[in-house]
Parts: sequence; structure tokens; C-alpha cells
Amino acid sequence: MAAISMRLPEFRKAVVPSVSRGDEKHLVLPGDTITTDTGYMRGHGTYVEDEKLIASVAGVVERVNKLVCVRPMNTRYNGEVGDIVVGRITEVQQKRWKVETNSRLDSVLLLSSINLPGGELRRRSAEDELAMRDYLQEGDLISAEVQSVFSDGAVSLHTRSLKYGKLGQGVLVEVSPSLVKRQKTHFHDLPCGASIILGTNGFIWIYPTPEQKDGDAGGFTTSTEPVPLSDREVISRLRNCVVALVTQKLMLFDTSILYCYEASLPHQIKDILQPEVMEKIVLETRQRLLDLEG
Repeated sequence: MAAISMRLPEFRKAVVPSVSRGDEKHLVLPGDTITTDTGYMRGHGTYVEDEKLIASVAGVVERVNKLVCVRPMNTRYNGEVGDIVVGRITEVQQKRWKVETNSRLDSVLLLSSINLPGGELRRRSAEDELAMRDYLQEGDLISAEVQSVFSDGAVSLHTRSLKYGKLGQGVLVEVSPSLVKRQKTHFHDLPCGASIILGTNGFIWIYPTPEQKDGDAGGFTTSTEPVPLSDREVISRLRNCVVALVTQKLMLFDTSILYCYEASLPHQIKDILQPEVMEKIVLETRQRLLDLEG
């Protein structure tokens, strides 16, 4: 017989808001009136009817000067130049790779947009094209930066910096892109002993922090050394913390993930995903973030 887990109800601590009413996010549903002021410009996720600006999707209202748009809560990734993404190679084509990046169309990584092994700079030859599978093949995970966006919405990637390239041992977590906070850097070495790449496309990569940065391989060599049990436990805990934050609809960035990790330490790794434990540690995380803002 399967074991049955029984849990007693616990008292829920109330979160004390430390932001004013005017600073709260303006959430709307399809058909909600955003404003009746005719001085605003219509952006994505809105339409005009009877001189009223109305939401066409469920999401958060964003205002940039006179432009009003609605950012959907659940959506595919829409690439922007400079975004850091994590993707998976799906196909090797002539002088290019197709990459799955959680967007409506596959992304493109050109052979001319990568660092060659050794970091040498030269024109790509026919030999390089024949050796493309030695660099990246189907199923490989990579980190890259969005170089350009095509008219149909597909994005072109590049890995010309040594911090980008093929990903080795770690754990991939797929979340909604709307929950990843845009920051100056999306590569974080957390003090708990692991590193994390917060892809703006909603792909989160958690991996052991490398002891030394080896940039001679041009981003194509990955470590195959066994990962110590302590590092695997840290990575597993971080993975469950990310899942807990996403379940409770809390934005993902380095501080929120670290606070959630610290709040989860009194609990076993497998217990983090229990509903009452998940709610408890995320409430504590949200309270610490509110105190930090205050």
C-alpha cells in the first residue's frame, strides 16, 4: 500500500503591506476599462471602443509617458535586443542552428555569431560548417544573447562573449517569461554555493558554481566531473524554491530566490513543494522583500 501523508492545518501569518495604494500593480481582465482619457496612446493588449481604452488580455497595465499597454500574465516569449536567454538546439542547418527559446517561432544562431574554440577570430570556412555538430548538436542547452529581432517576431542569437555558450551539468526549470524580472545581469553566483541563469524567455538554469572560469575553450567544453552530493542538494533546493515562487506568482530575481532559499532551510528539500510549506516560505520571502523596499 502507498504511504498516506496527513497534515494538520497551520495558522497563516498575514503579510503587512509596506507600499502605498498608488504603487500597487494595476491588474485588468479582458473587457475592463483602463481609462476614459482620450489623451493616451493605445499599446499592445488594448483596444479603443466608445472613446474608452479597454484591455484585450488579462495582465498588468504599464504606462510609458502617454503609451498604455497591458503585459499578459501568461504569454510566449517576445524577444528584445539584448535579452539573455537559455535555449535548446532543435536542428542543425546550413551555417545555422535552430534554437527553442519558448517563443512562437524557433530562434536562429548563425555559425558566424559564435566564438570558435580557442576564441580565434577569422572568417568561417567550409571546414567549420562541416564541424558544426562538434560545436553544438540537437538537445544541447546554450545561453545566448538576442542580437536582433526579425519582422515576424523570430530572434537571432549570438554567443560571442565567453560568458555565453554550451551549458553542462545542471537543472532546467521552465516558467512563464512574465515572472522573470529584467535586470542588468541575469548571471548570478549565489552565496549558497550554486549559480543561476535567469533567462528572460522563462528558462531558468541552475548549476554548480565553477571553481575557475576557463575561457580558452570558447564556450564549447562542459565539465563531466561528478557533482558532489552537497552541491546537488543545494541545486535541488533552489529548484524547488523557484517552483514555489512561480506557484505563488512571485517575481523571480536573485534576491527573491535567495530569500526563498534561506526561508526553506528549516524544511526538508522534498517538503518544500507541500502546499502549506510552500505558502509559508513564500509569505516569509514576500515579507522580507516588502521590508527591503520599505
